[in-house]
Amino acid sequence: MSLKKTSLYGAATAATLALTLTACGGSGAGGSAGGGSDDKNATVNIGSLYEPQNLDNTAGGGQGVTEALNGNVYEGLFKLTDDGKVEKLLAKDYKVSGDGLTYTFTLRDGVKFHSGKELTSQDVKYSLQKVIADDSQSARKSNLEVIKDIATPDTRTVKVTLSQKSISFVYNLSYVWIIDSQAKNLKTTEDGTGPYKLGEWTRGSALSLDRFAGYWGNAARNKKVVFHYYKDATALNNALLTNAVDVVTSEQSPDALDQFKSNQNYKVNDGNSTTKLLLAFNDKAKPFTDVKVRQAVSAAIDDKKLLESIWGGYGQLIGSMVPPTDPWYEDLTKVNAYDPARAKKLLAEAGYAKGFAFSLDTPNYDPHPTAATFIKSQLAKVGITVTINTITPDEWYTKVYKNHDFTATLQEHVNDRDLVWYGNPDFYWGYDNKQVTQWVQQAEGASTTAEQTALLKKVNEKTAEDAASDWLYLYPQIVVASSKLSGYPLNGLNSQFYAYDIEKKG
Repeated sequence: MSLKKTSLYGAATAATLALTLTACGGSGAGGSAGGGSDDKNATVNIGSLYEPQNLDNTAGGGQGVTEALNGNVYEGLFKLTDDGKVEKLLAKDYKVSGDGLTYTFTLRDGVKFHSGKELTSQDVKYSLQKVIADDSQSARKSNLEVIKDIATPDTRTVKVTLSQKSISFVYNLSYVWIIDSQAKNLKTTEDGTGPYKLGEWTRGSALSLDRFAGYWGNAARNKKVVFHYYKDATALNNALLTNAVDVVTSEQSPDALDQFKSNQNYKVNDGNSTTKLLLAFNDKAKPFTDVKVRQAVSAAIDDKKLLESIWGGYGQLIGSMVPPTDPWYEDLTKVNAYDPARAKKLLAEAGYAKGFAFSLDTPNYDPHPTAATFIKSQLAKVGITVTINTITPDEWYTKVYKNHDFTATLQEHVNDRDLVWYGNPDFYWGYDNKQVTQWVQQAEGASTTAEQTALLKKVNEKTAEDAASDWLYLYPQIVVASSKLSGYPLNGLNSQFYAYDIEKKG
């Protein structure tokens, strides 16, 4: 899982996908720019609502550090493209043993860190150990805990032995940044191998990246990138209108889109999102220990009306944790669909004919407060009283994610293929179904993607039936850019935003 704004925790299970050789090109899709020639020395100004908490993605850097640094400053053995494919990056090649437990990676030659140090197998070992360390807050920590041993036979070879088969191992490695093993102070500095090196970070304002002259692959198509950070969508849109920024990574104000659609100086792109807004129950806390109560709450909320009120004609309804871009997607929107009469019936069957009351822990940034108010109004109609407790992202992490001290909460889950968290009874929402846990484990140990997909479809159907959470809607992924720009990413896959292919007309 990865959480909008706050988070870095979570993970995904995925098929071992087709792998192809790549440097740093080919991820962007933004429409072709208008007249004029590309300026190779251009500065691209990017507007975002998601400033990093720090610059270390194993130490609570949050969504913002992924957006700015992943693929731009830091690279992995593998790369997850904007359309969800896995490609070799710092790994020149790899082999898997017949039993599926040993992976031998050969590193690409001629790769240097921004400090000038050459990439070696020791750096890869260090980076993997950093992710699975006791104090790690990495999004892939639990997935990579299958690593049993890491050997470095020579400077170009890394041999990883797993404790059990993991069909998603290569996929999960695409989230691991390879870092100089000698680097220090990574919360405020960096030493990656990417096409950009860190320029200047002015907290609360901007973070700049400069093209790295010693990059091993194709040079970035622009000289400099500056991420500008704003507190709200209105300020972000105003920055775009006044040319303070050239592109907005994720539009959060659909009401403002008309002014861009009707202006030839801008292009509005509607890509594929993997971000789900959840009403997450604590399934280990009464009354949400009762499946009928969870089903009743889900049936009492008009998700379609909520989506329309927040996003207008954008976004879509989902009936589970699985977006349409995941291989095991099924349309389950009719399961526990809006039906107040059924909600009341289920509440009566559960012993709550007169309703009940609960506190809803709500992050303090949009759209959570608006969604919480809507949910409170909807549930009041079936006799349920909601008290909204507004908290900061840091408070949410400690109270909800870490201590599980909540009854219900709102949160955005960013990652693709994160259905597997319902197979972990220790995860913050506490869903515990032995059959689901077994299916998830079997899917990860599957020999083929077809077998994995079949098992995770079962997980999808069962968690939807049990109303393990209430999946309110799937976010739209709207990127608004100056018509002078091309080559920018269109999809909101796991919050990454590759900037190196962006071209700007002079």
